[in-house]
Amino acid sequence: MTCLFLAFAVARDGQRPLPTAQRRPNIVFILVDDLRWDELGITGHPFSKTPNIDRIGREGAMFRNAFMTTPLCSPSRASFLTGQYAHTHGITDNVDRSATSYQLVTFPFLLHQAGYQTAFIGKWHMGNDEKPRPGFDRWVSFKGQGTYIDPPINEDGRSVKPSGYITDILNGYAVEFIKRPHDKPFLVYLAHKAIHPEVQQNNDGSVDLTQSELFIPAKRHEHAYEGRKIPHRPNYGSAPKGKPALLRQIGSLPKLGATTVTPDEAILGRQRSLLAIDEGVGEILKALKETGQLDKTIIVFTSDNGYFYGEHGLSVERRLAYEESIRLPLLIRYPKLIKSGTVRAEFALNIDLAPTLLSVAGVSVPSTMQGLSLVPLLKGERPSWRNSFMVEYYSDKVFPRIVNMGYKAVRNDRWKYIHYLELDGMDELYDLKTDPYEMKNLINEPSAKKALDEMKREMQRLLSETKAVS
Repeated sequence: MTCLFLAFAVARDGQRPLPTAQRRPNIVFILVDDLRWDELGITGHPFSKTPNIDRIGREGAMFRNAFMTTPLCSPSRASFLTGQYAHTHGITDNVDRSATSYQLVTFPFLLHQAGYQTAFIGKWHMGNDEKPRPGFDRWVSFKGQGTYIDPPINEDGRSVKPSGYITDILNGYAVEFIKRPHDKPFLVYLAHKAIHPEVQQNNDGSVDLTQSELFIPAKRHEHAYEGRKIPHRPNYGSAPKGKPALLRQIGSLPKLGATTVTPDEAILGRQRSLLAIDEGVGEILKALKETGQLDKTIIVFTSDNGYFYGEHGLSVERRLAYEESIRLPLLIRYPKLIKSGTVRAEFALNIDLAPTLLSVAGVSVPSTMQGLSLVPLLKGERPSWRNSFMVEYYSDKVFPRIVNMGYKAVRNDRWKYIHYLELDGMDELYDLKTDPYEMKNLINEPSAKKALDEMKREMQRLLSETKAVS
């Protein structure tokens, strides 16, 4: 793999490492499964208690417009690791991509080659192979989705089965690694199973849909938020209008609307599951402080994709290009670089984290990475920045309602255009300024033709830039 590293370690213009005096911070990267951008206290949730997570944003930076390039677990996770779109890194869906995932040139691999001590802890989720991947000194993972209680674990290549709740177990491994004596800077990549539902996933990516709303909080949190009223967006429980792709009759599936939403009790289960993650963040912050590493460590907190609570009648799913699915929370703390309370409105993407962390660590960013380093934004600068971005999804057969709904989409600060690759005449266009909940498809409106033409041109530009196959 050393030769592979040398072949890829070519810095791009504008992606060069920071000056020597600012090199070599520790890195703690915390990735939550299926967490929406609006489920944290700091992002405005009315009762979710996330004080430790919120602290990262209060003492660092919060990105108000952060998005993923593919709103699905496996592709999104690969994009975080590689800084690439799914069509480039090849992890395009949730089926067994184990073999491909061994070949990924990840930012942890590059950091390891540059002298970092690295640990991967948690959900790899690019296939069911739980064995160690290249570039990690410490490996703690599990097959596929894993399980919440007494999970079988692969610890550095050997099988163990610790007792307890998986979020606490994974966090314990992270704290233990942080507290070890380190003669080099370290990376902890902590990828939680929570707050994903407890489902069994087969090698082909299919799941048992009867279990799809089963969220399991820690025993101590089972009755948290009892009686609290779940906030719902204006597009909640509404039958989709002007969305022919969602209006298709597929087998015996019920029509989308008020009867197909995510139950409020399931949503409470997600909020309860998040409490253990927040407690774990507090333990990580405490361990960093006790070891004198807190302000020497860049801490990232984010999610792999969003989740539908019943918007447009959708439940369980992500995958689609609507805001509830593609937005992500993104908080970053590093006092040496980031002024406390920084809030940025620019578009940030999951593919931006790899070049950002390499840059902060003083490691050259490979020219193959398609994201942008967020360092200028973190420093409070006003650089020339992207005005639009692309989202892509490749159709699979896991959820029947989403069959044949592969798409390319482009979004700017006002418009969103969704082009379905396998469905003729079902494209969508939304004016997010007047219709932030995406309830009126303007694709056939004469008054929106100019905007539609501009978005089509922008999509072609982005496809060309990333060498995607349209």
